Amino acid sequence: MATASPLDQLDPAVIGARVKALRESAGLSLRDLTDRSGVSAPMLSQVERGETSPTLTVAARIAAGLDLRLSQLLRLDEGGTVTVVRARERQRGGNKRRGHSFEVLTSSQPGQRAELSRHTLAPGGATGAADDPPMHEPGSRETALVERGSVVLVCDGQRHELQEGDCVTFDADLPHHFENPTEQESAFLAVVSAGLRRS
Repeated sequence: MATASPLDQLDPAVIGARVKALRESAGLSLRDLTDRSGVSAPMLSQVERGETSPTLTVAARIAAGLDLRLSQLLRLDEGGTVTVVRARERQRGGNKRRGHSFEVLTSSQPGQRAELSRHTLAPGGATGAADDPPMHEPGSRETALVERGSVVLVCDGQRHELQEGDCVTFDADLPHHFENPTEQESAFLAVVSAGLRRS
């Protein structure tokens, strides 16, 4: 007796929307994904529109073209539609020399459309420098909310002073960094939405 494929339990429209979202967030055209996966552009287009459900072989090729495992593409390794990141599981980092520390509050699983992080800046601290290259993919947008203290956003050479409670949104693929010019520690939350095209 044949075993049911995981694809049989998934709606083709859901699979298609996920493939399209992952392709776009990776900045790939249909042709790019065709070249990387070996799946024809017409087949990829039909899958993305939910007109057909891919075979396991085709789905595995699409996943490989997106640098994912098949289980990641189909979300088989996720425990449902809710992902919880416990405080002890957060990714942490920063640069002590620059007086910057951060923690990523959201999951690092592939295919996430946004990342939420919390940043702390010591007095005189900065997240980067004016000559640092952009660190987010083309089309990314960032929204930051100042939780405590004051910060200055330097984006594409322009300075924007922000006080506690202020919120700013900008194109995150431009050179940018945050500075704390005060004598008090400051903190802000940042959400980066990946691969959203400017309108």
